[in-house]
Amino acid sequence: MSLLRSLRSCLPARSGSSPAGRLLSRPPPFLAGAGLSSSTSSKEQLLKLRQKTGYSFVNCKKALETCGGDLRQAETWLHEQAQKEGWSKISKLQGRKTKEGLIGLLQEENAAVLVEVNCETDFVSRNSNFQHLVQQVALGAMLHCQSLTEQLSTYRKGFLSSSELSELPAGPEHEGFLKDQLALAVGKLGEHMTLKRAAWVKVPSGFYVGSYVHGAMQSPSLQNLVLGKYGALVVCETSEQRADLEDLGRHLGQHVVGMAPLSVGSLDDAPGGEMETKMLSQPYLLDPSITLGQYVQPQGVTVVDFVRFECGEGEEEAEAE
Repeated sequence: MSLLRSLRSCLPARSGSSPAGRLLSRPPPFLAGAGLSSSTSSKEQLLKLRQKTGYSFVNCKKALETCGGDLRQAETWLHEQAQKEGWSKISKLQGRKTKEGLIGLLQEENAAVLVEVNCETDFVSRNSNFQHLVQQVALGAMLHCQSLTEQLSTYRKGFLSSSELSELPAGPEHEGFLKDQLALAVGKLGEHMTLKRAAWVKVPSGFYVGSYVHGAMQSPSLQNLVLGKYGALVVCETSEQRADLEDLGRHLGQHVVGMAPLSVGSLDDAPGGEMETKMLSQPYLLDPSITLGQYVQPQGVTVVDFVRFECGEGEEEAEAE
């Protein structure tokens, strides 16, 4: 129950913490040992390319020399080479375990998405290039959710499998699909990675989506994206939009992360112990003297659904099978 102790000790919960340290990625192997000509590119161009792409100075210098000093062409060349290497590596690394990674939570207006992207080591999950990949996947899932434009009379919830995520467009700033961005990241970082899954929720007026990420850190470049190892979305029906709904939604999400319910249940269900799987009958995570239902009932909201992601869950069962 170490996760429960950690969650209970962090009340009031915060939605974010200081950003993860940025780590420099190793030079992509497609340029390892490449011989450099005697031609030189300006230090200013070299620094710009290095800062923009994250590749090593050696690789950036090679790109500038190959492209005659044109920054835009050099950036494109670097990405193309890394992506080619990535596709090659993906086929070679198939079967290697990807138990680490990150959960990404993105909310915009009446929509919210959870995504999971996996890698082999926690070291790579802390790399800004990997976090940028999670950001792109979250944006792709959000664009998919927002493209569903039918009139909502109640909330909608959906899931995207690994193959469905891979075929989503990479977004307005990138060509191709999310699978191409995955190949680019593999080419940069040299580890096996997978776009595991995504969940999305879209609600009309009268509903609210509470959210929580455990061990949260902000995305390096997207303010409303939060990253962590556990994440939850909780769909509530409410008769009025109150200022404290964000805190209430965070507490509900915190409970879902810590207690891992399997269903919502009913306020009429009898109280259960810590092994109870019905959410409303479980001891409230932050005050086990009452049930979650007893905490929610006076708040004027009705819990109708939830989604819980735990990074790497299911890998142990897959290995056993």
